[in-house]
Amino acid sequence: MTFQRARSQEQREARRRAVLDTAAAMLEQMPVADLSLNELSRRVGLAKSNVLRYFDSREDVLLQLMDAELREWLEQLGDDLAAGVEPGLPLVPRSAQLSAVLARSLAGHPVLCDLLGAQGGVLERNVTAEVVARHKRAALDRLAAGADLLRRYVPELGASAEGFCFHAMVLAGALAPYSSPPPGVRAAYEAEPALAVLHLDLDDSLQLALRTLLLGAVPRG
Repeated sequence: MTFQRARSQEQREARRRAVLDTAAAMLEQMPVADLSLNELSRRVGLAKSNVLRYFDSREDVLLQLMDAELREWLEQLGDDLAAGVEPGLPLVPRSAQLSAVLARSLAGHPVLCDLLGAQGGVLERNVTAEVVARHKRAALDRLAAGADLLRRYVPELGASAEGFCFHAMVLAGALAPYSSPPPGVRAAYEAEPALAVLHLDLDDSLQLALRTLLLGAVPRG
């Protein structure tokens, strides 16, 4: 892929979108740590210096990609919740339904889970205060939207919905690596099957964690 010089706002946005789409495709093939700005630039068909006209750093690319992935996930989550949660049920079975839907939805977005897992330890390291502030403002908007969705089905959460939504995403990022271990770990599991108890299914493990977290987050009394 090659680009002519972007002269209009539409062309600049198309180029920025191409970088994000290419980064997303790369993360379907490799972990976040292996994605380099040099390889990303090569695959997009731009010089590294040109990519840096649109993004502050590799980490800025990935933070903006995470925001795009969050928006896409939230759009789908609304439909998933409507189809999978019965609002008239008592709290405990309703919580089980919501936890199952939320876990399945997050597990179905592996790129988002990988980015969430890398956020604190990797993505927020090589960025300016301006980039962090922009990212955090966007993250708060997504968190509020997610909390509003969850309160439609578990209104008992009240003001705790934001905290539950945040911790749900943190859990998805933390558990994701245990569901897709690297080749060396897979080889160890195959050689010694007793170790494979530590090879988690993301959907199942996240569902259990979310159900426990949700019931604990509902205010008592």
